[in-house]
Amino acid sequence: MTIHDLPALARTLMASAALAVLAPAAHAQSAADVSGEITLMAYSGIFKDNYTAAVIEPFMELYPDVTVNYFGQPGSAQMLGTLRSQAGSPQTDVVIFDVSTSLIGNREGLLAPLSQEEVPNLADLVPAATVQEGYGPAVTFDSLVLIYNTRTVPEAPAGIADLWDPAHAGRIAATAMPSILGTGLMLITSSMLGEDYTESVEQAVAKLSELAPSVQTFDPRPDSYTLVLNGTVDIATGWNARAQTYAVQSDGLQGVVLPEEGSVLQINTINLTEGSANAQAAAAFIDYALSPEAQAAFTEAMYYAPVNALTEVSEEASARTSINEMDGMLPLDWAWVATRNDEWNQLWRRQIISAGN
Repeated sequence: MTIHDLPALARTLMASAALAVLAPAAHAQSAADVSGEITLMAYSGIFKDNYTAAVIEPFMELYPDVTVNYFGQPGSAQMLGTLRSQAGSPQTDVVIFDVSTSLIGNREGLLAPLSQEEVPNLADLVPAATVQEGYGPAVTFDSLVLIYNTRTVPEAPAGIADLWDPAHAGRIAATAMPSILGTGLMLITSSMLGEDYTESVEQAVAKLSELAPSVQTFDPRPDSYTLVLNGTVDIATGWNARAQTYAVQSDGLQGVVLPEEGSVLQINTINLTEGSANAQAAAAFIDYALSPEAQAAFTEAMYYAPVNALTEVSEEASARTSINEMDGMLPLDWAWVATRNDEWNQLWRRQIISAGN
């Protein structure tokens, strides 16, 4: 999945939303024809809480004969491991995780392709939401940001370069790979140094190794947002949607900054598991999750940018999403990046994280 023209993506969403019809979206099947029980595997914590209220509960009202069980996991790597352990006898029907991980799942035969006949709302997705191989499409757009405690850091950081400021030594949380927060930080650092990540990440690895002694944790627990809010760290890497949610809930105690060096577009995909025991109900759920009403509800709840071009959201919610910052996104081919995951994970463990010990 490659984002060729990010500003065009923003214009497409805004223009389409302005012209969106108000009639309910068409769904894959009538509720009377669909029944069963499915398991959705997706992110735990605040994502689970908001997704359940904004998407799952309305879906089950629309499809009263379908039960959706939510199996929460802390990250995409753990979800991929679960799918691998269930290969041949899947206990999961639908999975939401990041695009680089879903592309690995596609190659390993863990995920099933989807058609517009099964999922009619595929027709209304913006081009950047489509996985060309025909597998699960994007379900949310997000971007990497810096988050900071506005009490301990009264002047907002400008960008990634501020992480090397000695004033923050020992007060930084930076999530490492295999999380794509780590991937994103490395690629933004590479761009900051004028390095082409498709040729080499040597300069970025060296620069992050210099940062490592100032990092309190490369594995934020419970998460970087909580550590910033409770004052354990001053500044951290995070995702915009979650960061904006906590910024609102904390009355501004947590600040959010799009790095001046640019950011990376984070894409979560929604996927049908290969061999799902209830593929019909799973496809109906995927179709609903991609509908304008579900997309709008989740954007309003948690500030993920929508993937359906017919989605209408409030100005307040739209202002907090990544969609208005597409000019600041670095060109990034997540399909290519997925082929380097193992190599880059080793670089993080052996050269970056170890430099902080």
